[in-house]
Amino acid sequence: MKKKVVTFGEIMLRLSPPGYQRFVQAEKFEVVYGGGEANVAASLAHYGLDSYFVTKAPPHEIGQAAVNHLRRFGVRTDYIARGGERLGIYFLEMGASQRPSKVVYDRAYSAISQVKPGEFPWDEIFSGAQWFHFTGITPALSDGAAAVTFEAVKAAKANGVKVSADLNYRKKLWTPEKANQVMSGLMEYVDVVIGNEEDAEKVFGIKAAATDVTTGRLNEEGYREVAQKLADCFGLEKVAITLRESLSASDNNWSALLYDGREYFRSRIYEVHIVDRVGGGDSFAGGLIYALLSGKSAKEALEFAVAASCLKHTIFGDFNLVSVEEVENLAAGDASGRVQR
Repeated sequence: MKKKVVTFGEIMLRLSPPGYQRFVQAEKFEVVYGGGEANVAASLAHYGLDSYFVTKAPPHEIGQAAVNHLRRFGVRTDYIARGGERLGIYFLEMGASQRPSKVVYDRAYSAISQVKPGEFPWDEIFSGAQWFHFTGITPALSDGAAAVTFEAVKAAKANGVKVSADLNYRKKLWTPEKANQVMSGLMEYVDVVIGNEEDAEKVFGIKAAATDVTTGRLNEEGYREVAQKLADCFGLEKVAITLRESLSASDNNWSALLYDGREYFRSRIYEVHIVDRVGGGDSFAGGLIYALLSGKSAKEALEFAVAASCLKHTIFGDFNLVSVEEVENLAAGDASGRVQR
């Protein structure tokens, strides 16, 4: 029987100028659908799991288009509530070389931000499930969304479901003070936390020493301390931190570390030439969840997750459209990029 995983969050309409055009040049926009937890659900569906995405989407054609997009890639949409008036939108301008990418959000009053407790049958949703995943974006959308996130994690734990959270701090959605208040409460129900070089500092005030993300200078020992502090503070089973050394908008070094409460594991470092970096962290989360559910060791799970997210950077759109075989080949050392015949 396939393992069942559940994610909860927002799916958005992404509008981008073609190629590397700037917003002011664009005469048309390309349509993509995505969002933190939806991206994770798509990864897990591609890996062959029974992957459910829970959200609220408007009942009109744009909402249906988003639902159809999820179904196209094998994500189960049985528990998507329909209601509200609009889908959240974000505009993405692709950066290149020394010019950074830019994102403009238009998500106020989206359907999921209007959600209230009692709208989802969580016990039914978690029946037979092994894993639940959410990000810090979802409770940041509104007080109602935060309340429903609490409802979900409590039901997950009551049903014996493992819970993971990607901290994903978004300064345009809430303040560090509000994030700390809400996320600290949610951590009581979380087993595995995922973050990047800034999340722990912005949400919990835990900063890696001797690190400057603007220059790409990372101090690995500092992040080991961050991982241990998070684990100790919230009684976590595992903490994963993705490490992005941003050489330019086009080229990054990408790796991660994992702390399992006893040992630290460091992944190999990938030199990535970026096609689309949106969803990079989500693809790491999807890879880690799949690998842990598959019984891989902590080190193997870390390498699988980093390889998966490395590949995502080469794929246009929010979803990581790769197979287990492709990820395992890269994790095993086949990084040549040679044509497969």
